[in-house]
Amino acid sequence: MTTNLADRTTGSTGQAGRTTGSEASKFLTFKLADETYGVEILKVREIIGLLDITAVPQMPPYVKGVINLRGKVIPVLDLRLKFGFEEAEHTDQTCIIVVDVGKEVGIIVDTVSEVLGIAEEDIEPPPAMGGAVDTSFILGIGKVGDAVKILLDIDKVLTSEEMSDVAAVAAAVTE
Repeated sequence: MTTNLADRTTGSTGQAGRTTGSEASKFLTFKLADETYGVEILKVREIIGLLDITAVPQMPPYVKGVINLRGKVIPVLDLRLKFGFEEAEHTDQTCIIVVDVGKEVGIIVDTVSEVLGIAEEDIEPPPAMGGAVDTSFILGIGKVGDAVKILLDIDKVLTSEEMSDVAAVAAAVTE
């Protein structure tokens, strides 16, 4: 189950991602534990169904392992576990979103929802939660009708140290 993003972005001007002025920015939205999140469409490379994931020893629990995607080894993270949620049974809706964070990484999500255009004036800054809660990976809160979508800065979901560990795993597996 590979999804071509061009088929999912309706009403696009041929360019996905951030735009200027009051035009809408495009976000791929997905569900995790009954909450809706979004990532900038320019960061998304593809959406695939669950593949066999090869576990890698001594990784944090949220790093599920690596997959071979058309000859390329890609590390896979369970976003539920990274965010501190309970692990869930995988269903036929569970999928992997391959994102570009300087290297391609797969993130497991409960289900992909849709591509949304959210006007810049409808995106609020992340709420101030105090020093005890890290919200640096939240790009903003998108208001869509009566609902809110948590918009992620996918580049900041993993710290630079975590990204180095994940890159080392992928490199070690390909050697």
